[in-house]
Amino acid sequence: MKTKSFFYSFLLFSFISLSISAQRGVKIGYIDMEYILESVPEYREAQTQLEGKVQRWKRDLEKMQNEVNQMKLDLANERILLTKELIDEREEEIKIKEDEIIAYQQNRFGPQGDLMIQRRQLVQPIQDQVFNIVQEIAENRKYDFIFDKSADVVMLFAAQRNDISDLVLRSIERAGRRVQANSRKEQREIELEERQAMKEEKEGASERQKELEEKRQEREKEIEEKQRERESTAEARRRERDSIREQKQREFEERRQRLLEERQRRQDSIRNARQRN
Repeated sequence: MKTKSFFYSFLLFSFISLSISAQRGVKIGYIDMEYILESVPEYREAQTQLEGKVQRWKRDLEKMQNEVNQMKLDLANERILLTKELIDEREEEIKIKEDEIIAYQQNRFGPQGDLMIQRRQLVQPIQDQVFNIVQEIAENRKYDFIFDKSADVVMLFAAQRNDISDLVLRSIERAGRRVQANSRKEQREIELEERQAMKEEKEGASERQKELEEKRQEREKEIEEKQRERESTAEARRRERDSIREQKQREFEERRQRLLEERQRRQDSIRNARQRN
């Protein structure tokens, strides 16, 4: 896998090198997505909350496993005193508990589990925002290529002057301030800062600035629509998972009740037989 990745990276940079040789003045920049994510307060806070959930899920798994271990230990200690039927019942209960543990692990930590879904929900909105900002910066500053340094691309050397990560972060911060602005005065100040920044970036091209502002608004609407779609999809999946879990829990309770009733009937039968004797 690493060999294939290196091969594609080599082809990519070979293509870029040929392009640079063929036409002078090619402008290349890069970002560090990991650095950007860790610098966004909302991401760090959400990441901390998610880590708290992960720790609770792990404690739940540990508690469930301890219960199974205790059931196995009790059975081992009492096996000599139990009939074969009672041993089979106890082993069946242990098997049910073990199946519950496996299902819980998959629901929480599996490929389609809560952890992976919530991580995607955490990262995707910021990635969408970065993608749109990078496109805007590339258009304003005439970049031909912009790479993600943290992605699976081999960068043997990257000059610091080509790192636009902080530029992307400043755009994210301005967008955040615009959302949090409480008064019309604050909104006007932010809008003035944005227009000034965009004017400097575009080197005074006012007409182009208006076009980019309209595109920015359209992209923000697209991001909001995508976010609503993701939330709707996530809610539907959550309801489906909850329904499946409830069904499994009902089945487990029914099986357990049948086992208990069957055990009670056998015990009553044995007790009645002893009384008749």
